[in-house]
Amino acid sequence: MPRPHRRLASTCIGTVTAGLLATGAALAAPEKEQPKGSDIAMGAFLDSGQTGVARIPQLSRWLGGKEIRVGHTYLPGDRWARIENPDFLEAWAQWRRARPDRLFVLNVPMQQRNEDHVPDREVARLIRAGAEGEFDHHFEKLAHRLVELGVPDTVIVLGWEMNGATYTHRCAPDPEGWKEYWNRIVNTMRSVPGQEFKFDFAPNRGSDAIGWTKCYPGDDVVDIVGMDSYDQAPGKTFDEMVSQPYGLQQHVDFAKAHGKEISYPEWGLFRHGDNPVYVQRMLKWIEQHKPLYHTITDYCPHGVWQCKQNPRSAKAFRAALAPERPDPVIPTPVVPTPVIPTPVIPTPVIPTPVMPTPSIPTPVMPTPSIPTPEIPVPSPVIPSPQIPVPVPSPETPSTSPSPSPVPEPAPVPVPEPVPVPVPSPAVPSPEVPVPAPVPVPVSPEPVEPSPQVPAPESPSPEPVPDPVPSPAVPSPQTPEDPSPSPSPVPVPEPSPVLPPVPVPVPVVPKPEPTDPPANTTEWCVPINFGEWLSKLVGKQSVCVKIDWGKDSGFWPW
Repeated sequence: MPRPHRRLASTCIGTVTAGLLATGAALAAPEKEQPKGSDIAMGAFLDSGQTGVARIPQLSRWLGGKEIRVGHTYLPGDRWARIENPDFLEAWAQWRRARPDRLFVLNVPMQQRNEDHVPDREVARLIRAGAEGEFDHHFEKLAHRLVELGVPDTVIVLGWEMNGATYTHRCAPDPEGWKEYWNRIVNTMRSVPGQEFKFDFAPNRGSDAIGWTKCYPGDDVVDIVGMDSYDQAPGKTFDEMVSQPYGLQQHVDFAKAHGKEISYPEWGLFRHGDNPVYVQRMLKWIEQHKPLYHTITDYCPHGVWQCKQNPRSAKAFRAALAPERPDPVIPTPVVPTPVIPTPVIPTPVIPTPVMPTPSIPTPVMPTPSIPTPEIPVPSPVIPSPQIPVPVPSPETPSTSPSPSPVPEPAPVPVPEPVPVPVPSPAVPSPEVPVPAPVPVPVSPEPVEPSPQVPAPESPSPEPVPDPVPSPAVPSPQTPEDPSPSPSPVPVPEPSPVLPPVPVPVPVVPKPEPTDPPANTTEWCVPINFGEWLSKLVGKQSVCVKIDWGKDSGFWPW
């Protein structure tokens, strides 16, 4: 690192150490390709003592809330007492213990009077003394102190920039002795119980006084291969800084070959002034190669936050590391919609007929089938029991005017009349008395009976009154036939049941009293229509009246 006059860690006023940068990937393309809020542990050297600790949250706010995970400071190199137990270590240890993901990086000098421009001959003598163990106890005390403070995992950058010509702990005067001395210090500190230290071998970029690979002490005593890289020669451009001997590319390759992590404990501006391109390219490189940590030296002329003379570089630094923030979401004001209760109007329940479904069969109510019985229509006329209409006797034709005929119903096909068996004359009907026979001198012509008006009333199950005999029209007798039977008389089919219509009954003059027929006999035969139909029409009988006169020759008594 370049020397601003005398660099005493005890008087590090205005000194700012490596700023933890979190993003690195060859920032060849400017701001459009810059990483946003890289998660690589980053920090900055802000001051050696408690002031440096207090400035960490301020840097975080300047970076838009970027988390600073690395605290970086230097031990004073003026005398051994301040190397063994500096008074500011407790503040840094407290900061480190606050979060488990933080790193405490501590630069430890290998000699006292580290910046006193000690000549090479004296440096070589001190290196040999250290390799023989003369200074072991100083490092043992430091190790105990760090473990006691609760920071046993401190990253120790031991003898930093050893390939340069500035510090008393430089390597060039005796490289082999220097490597032995490094091993002696590491083994001494690792012997302290509870330690978990990581040792960072961090040369300056380029060859400087000696190629840094010639000072590498061995894989068993090195945990991290770091590099300090400022914007200065060798190399005018960033590409030259990458490709030069002992440059950035060789550093990455060497660490990979030895199986070590890399770091950038110090980097920043220097010889080329305010150089935002360098800042962008360095952050891009860091993002690309993913070091364990990186810190920028943030004091003038190297820094970007505390040093106001590098405004363009500061802008590039902030643009690369500030975490991306989404545009503020302006909430749309929610206008509550008034809830108007809807009046509940009860819906009338209309019973819906249950339709049959495949799963639940609907019971089928049997429709009573009314069988139409075949009613044998006998030859005799079936009198209407409700409205008896007097019919004049065939023997005494009536000379009075007959009532107005009632229109006959439309003819209906009548089934073939079934002959009704005529009971034997020897068995008279017990219901009708037999009148005395009256001689009939002449057989009268058949007279059509007056049309009877069928009763429109529906048959009821009430008992039907005994039929009133009405005179039947006798058929002409044949003397030779010993057992005459009446010829069938067509009977009109009953009309369909209609509501009762009042029918005017004509006044018929009573006929002259005549003697009853000499030998008139009437037989009534009950008709059985079946149980069901009998309930509808009631009990009916068919009456047959046969007139046998005395002179007919058939009168049995």
